[in-house]
This record gives sequence, C-alpha cells and structure tokens, in this order.
Amino acid sequence: MWATMIVVATWPTLRAVEAWLWGRRGLAVAVMTLVMLAVLAAPLTLGAIAIIDRADDVVAWSRSAISRPLPALPAWVTSLPIVGKTIAVEWTKIASAPSEQVAARLGPHVRDLVRWLIAEAGNIGSLLVQFLLTVAVSGVLYARGEAVAGGVLAFAERLAGNHGVRAVLLSADAIRAVALGVVVTAVVQAVVGGIGLAVTGVPHPVLLTSVMLVLGIAQIGPGPVLFGSVIWLYVDGQSLWGTVMLLWALVTTSFDNILRPVLIKRGADLPLLLILAGVIGGLLAFGLVGLFIGPVILAVAYTLLVAWVTAGDSLDRLSSSAPSAPLTTTQRDPRHSVRGAARSFTP
Repeated sequence: MWATMIVVATWPTLRAVEAWLWGRRGLAVAVMTLVMLAVLAAPLTLGAIAIIDRADDVVAWSRSAISRPLPALPAWVTSLPIVGKTIAVEWTKIASAPSEQVAARLGPHVRDLVRWLIAEAGNIGSLLVQFLLTVAVSGVLYARGEAVAGGVLAFAERLAGNHGVRAVLLSADAIRAVALGVVVTAVVQAVVGGIGLAVTGVPHPVLLTSVMLVLGIAQIGPGPVLFGSVIWLYVDGQSLWGTVMLLWALVTTSFDNILRPVLIKRGADLPLLLILAGVIGGLLAFGLVGLFIGPVILAVAYTLLVAWVTAGDSLDRLSSSAPSAPLTTTQRDPRHSVRGAARSFTP
C-alpha cells in the first residue's frame, strides 16, 4: 500500500526525470529508486546509529540539566490567564527543591526515555526490511505504471462506467494533494524551526532540523524539538532566548493548521472540510498511511454520492481537472477511454 501511495504521488516526478534522461524509463526508474533509498533508508540508519552512539552523552546531559538550578520565571508567564498562576506555583516548588530531590524524581523518567530510544533504534533491522520491500515494489510500479493504471481504470469502468473512471482519477488527485501538503508543510516547518534554533543558539541545529523534518512527515510535527529547545534554554538560564524560541515555536507549529489544508485544497478540487475530515479521521483510524487512505475514501464516496444525487452534473464540476477526451470517448469505445485515462492518471 505504501508503495502504491508513493508511486501515485511521485509519478509526475518520474515522468519529468524520464524526459530529462532522453525518454529512458529504465534510467528514470533507477534514479527514483536510488533517491527513495537515500531518502528512506539512509536517514533511518544514520539516525539509529547516532542514537546508540550518543546514548551516554544524552544521559550525562540529562543529569547535568536536572542538577542545574532553574532561572527566575518570566513575569509574562505568571500573568497568563488560567494557567499562569499554576505554572508559577509549580515552577517555584521545583526551583526551591534541592537538586538531589529533583534528580531523584526526574531521573527514572529520563532513564526510561533513553531505554526507549535505544530499543526503538534496535528495531532498525525490521524497519529497513519493510522500507526495502516498499522500494522494490515501487520500482516495479514505476516500470509498469501504465499497464497497472490501465488495469485499474478498466476494472473501475467495468464496475461503474464513467463514474468509476472519474472516481479513480479523483483518488489519484487526492493522494498527490495530500502528499504535497504533508511534505511541503514538513519542509517549511523544519526550515523555519531550524532558523529559530540557530538564531537562539540551541546546539546542533542542523541535526535537530533533520529530526523535525522526519517528525513532520510522520505527522508528529516539530513540537517535540522546538518546545524541548524552549525548556533547555530556560534551564540553561537564557530566559530571553527561551521566550523568543517559545514564540517562534508557536508560530512554526501553527503552519500545520494553515499551510497543509491550503496545499491539499489546491491539489484536489474537494471541499476543505472534507479534506480535513479525511486526513484527521484516516490518521486516527489507520495511522500514518491513513493520511492518504482517509481523503481517498471520502473523495470517492463524496464523488459517487454527488453523481447519484445530481445524475452526474456536479461530478463533472468536481472532476474538471481530469481530461475530457477519454471520458467522452468512453461513450463510443470503452477501451479507448481506459487507455486515454491511463495516460493522464498513471499510475
């Protein structure tokens, strides 16, 4: 399933690479496969190795951070409505407690976190096998995309006529739109967040930017890195930069709710509320792959419902981006329709 989502989302890129390589499909497939290996396997392996190698450093840094006295709480935090006084009280309790007591309370949690990171890094083998299988299947789909798309469109046309073909085309648009929204938003958040880390003096901004990019694509978002950096700055006594980083983090994390829906809306001619419901519902129901499954299911269901209610008039407006020639030809020769739609949809 992941291979199908990746190939559908990146098919225009494959066609562009193929045109750049003098129309050689084999070379284009090889380039795309190598890029996928570099993007998926290499960062995962390097990240796991870095976590294992730096585990002792993380533990030592955590212990030193716990033993440091907390700086004075900024006045504006105390004045925050509802939560300000509560934060001030808890901050004062922690600041006035002996460092040994704080370390005794937080130490087990830090050790559990480090153990969890090392355990997850140890599962790198199974993850790499899954990624390699995904890359292999993607390579086959890249090489035989037109044939696969033709079969899917023929089945859809046999099942539901023109409406089935339009539903498949709209599904491809929805997958590409979600991929565009997710990836571009993750890149923007990682870059903006990385600039904030560099400006405020947080150590290892390049590494943390890479982590934010991975978290953004995984739909976790840059929040753990950014707000963790805010805590580090406050603990390190840099209250001013901590406040700047906090504001920067709030702005950066808000892109997720603004930029991503707009990009998805531009890629698929569907109601914005429907897209949001599909993304959120799919993520909750199916995990990360649900980001693509949810919008596709709702897009197809919505399209078929509109076609059934309005006898196809509204369906034509929803699928205005699909080429009209193959669909018109369907009324004369379904086989010509499938081949024409396959060229526009592939895969």
